[in-house]
Amino acid sequence: MSINPGAAEFPHRQIAAQLRERIRRGDWAPGERLPSIPAIAEMFGVAKQTVQRTVDQLRVEGLLITKPGSGTYVRGTRRRLNRLSRGRYGAHRGYHSDLAARYRQHLAEVGRAPAPPEVADAFGVRDGTELVVRRYIVRTEDVPVEVGASWFRVDDAGGTGLERREAFGRPLYQEAEEVTGRRYVSATDTISARQPSREEAEILQIRPDTPVLHLLHVAFDDAHRPIEVAQATWPGPMTTLTEEYKIPAPTPDPDPDPGLALG
Repeated sequence: MSINPGAAEFPHRQIAAQLRERIRRGDWAPGERLPSIPAIAEMFGVAKQTVQRTVDQLRVEGLLITKPGSGTYVRGTRRRLNRLSRGRYGAHRGYHSDLAARYRQHLAEVGRAPAPPEVADAFGVRDGTELVVRRYIVRTEDVPVEVGASWFRVDDAGGTGLERREAFGRPLYQEAEEVTGRRYVSATDTISARQPSREEAEILQIRPDTPVLHLLHVAFDDAHRPIEVAQATWPGPMTTLTEEYKIPAPTPDPDPDPGLALG
């Protein structure tokens, strides 16, 4: 491994490219500890500060994680995620065993809390209105990869199973349909990129300057009234959102009015 001192690319970026390639081809597996910063500096013949800049860059990208007093480890490879509205409900409404096999959802908190602004806006209520919330963390291979929450009106969910800290043997939306007596008919997904909150960074084990992807999911009944407002946040550099959909075939232009053609 070496760098080109005459290249326009900064040395720490050259080193990052080489380490990134080694991680992607499996030289260091997820969870494996990298050589120490002094050892990597010696490999490339650069100062330790240069290697530290490299490690900082790869941490922001989500490839590495540093454990104080232990070292720097490979965080894992890029993962594909299909949990938007169509991925959540599927062509056949029901439980997605493939998602359950890869991602384990842990219920973190259930109760009542003031609605944050985006949730309040989605429900059409004032900021801080008390709502029922179910907060969760999703892990894969014991690594936290998603933090989220599902919100319901107290009038709909108060005093029901949705307000109890218990797991259901079926998707949450099916439980909500039974409790509220309203069927999920349509949904909208709004995705944005932003910096994480302090709590999100701590839970997801990312640096505070690592960008995250944030999903606001609003599910409606047949009268277009919100039943559930859900939030999900993922580490941006490690997450690829994928949706598959069909593109309609072109339709021929209608024939012109025969009467006009004859005139």
